[in-house]
Amino acid sequence: MPSQRFVIVGAGLTGGAAASTLRDEGFDGEIVLIGEEPHAPYERPPLSKEYLRGEQPFEKGYLRPPEWYEQNGVGLRLATRATRVDVADRVVHLRDGGFVRYDRALVATGGRNRRLAVAGADLDGMHELRTREDADALKAEAVPGRRAVLVGAGFIGAEVAASLRTLGVEVEVIELFRTPLQRVVGPEVGRVFEAIHREHGVRFHFGQSVQRFEGSNRVEAVVTDRGVRIGCDFAVVAVGIHPATGVVDGTPIDVENGILADERCRTNVPDVYAAGDVANHLHPLFGRLLRVEHYDNALKQGAAAARSMMGQDAVFDDPHWFWSDQYEHNLQYLGHAPAWDELVVRGSLKDRRFVGFYVRNGVVDGVVGLDAGNDVRRCAALVRARRPVDPALLRDEDVDLKKLGRDLLRAGTGAGR
Repeated sequence: MPSQRFVIVGAGLTGGAAASTLRDEGFDGEIVLIGEEPHAPYERPPLSKEYLRGEQPFEKGYLRPPEWYEQNGVGLRLATRATRVDVADRVVHLRDGGFVRYDRALVATGGRNRRLAVAGADLDGMHELRTREDADALKAEAVPGRRAVLVGAGFIGAEVAASLRTLGVEVEVIELFRTPLQRVVGPEVGRVFEAIHREHGVRFHFGQSVQRFEGSNRVEAVVTDRGVRIGCDFAVVAVGIHPATGVVDGTPIDVENGILADERCRTNVPDVYAAGDVANHLHPLFGRLLRVEHYDNALKQGAAAARSMMGQDAVFDDPHWFWSDQYEHNLQYLGHAPAWDELVVRGSLKDRRFVGFYVRNGVVDGVVGLDAGNDVRRCAALVRARRPVDPALLRDEDVDLKKLGRDLLRAGTGAGR
């Protein structure tokens, strides 16, 4: 397809992975990669961990060296905001008044941080974390002995809390749920992480939300809806993201909790694709729409969208996997379980040595493990099988999880050791 121009809107990890895949797999047409940030595509996970703590240079997080794009004929347009994908004229409009024509377009705009609509949210000393600049501003605040209030105990919030404590900052966390990480891993695993954080000196205020931030010019305290006032030197809001769908506003492209995409990352409009945090993808393995915000998905779905743009007839059915590093511990998760009937545990939650299986209607939808990454990754076939399994086999540490999954896939029914 030498005469075609593929335009990728969003130069994050998903967009970078798509551009790389197009070239790696032989697309020799024109590629234009448009990004709002001034940086070439980079990995975001270190921003809440190694980079925030000063343990890793930013340059180590590049997906490709910045010079790779010019060397491989990828038009990298950084610090450039796309405002609209005009599907009628096949044009991507830019904030500076310019435009780029496309034959096929991929929307990989990711997400934008949710903000709190409360008094004081715009005071100095208020922080969020999404970009390198956000991490740099937060890093400048993280001086030993200072006090931080962190709003939100999801994965970003929990990782930032761990990094700040490692840097010697006093940390208090306000969380609407009853444990950290509860929305994804549930209360049982969440309580394990609560104990880990408490042992490292984090103080929690569960079941509460922010009523207001106080301070003259700079934030000095956070007041919860229960009237608890927490003094601080700075605050971090980590209450999730919403998909950045603005570039398709007013177009025929379907949007519902993100841009709707089929199993091949195609939108309902011909020659327009969506991938990454912004895509609500029809997952053929789970049989439902999924919008996930993981590093691994950004890479793999970006690559899958590129292949689909090239006309390759392959569905994206990755079972999903992500990890989180907090202090000396590593959590890994495979699959997708928004709800479950039972958490079947192999090992011991109390001893912090476990693999947990999120089971619904007898089927394993998701697997979580603490410091057990190899065991979690061995469960890929188990999740793919979509077959009922005896919980006793899941609990039995003598049962080979990889073989169990393969047996389920091969047999189609039943389970064996």
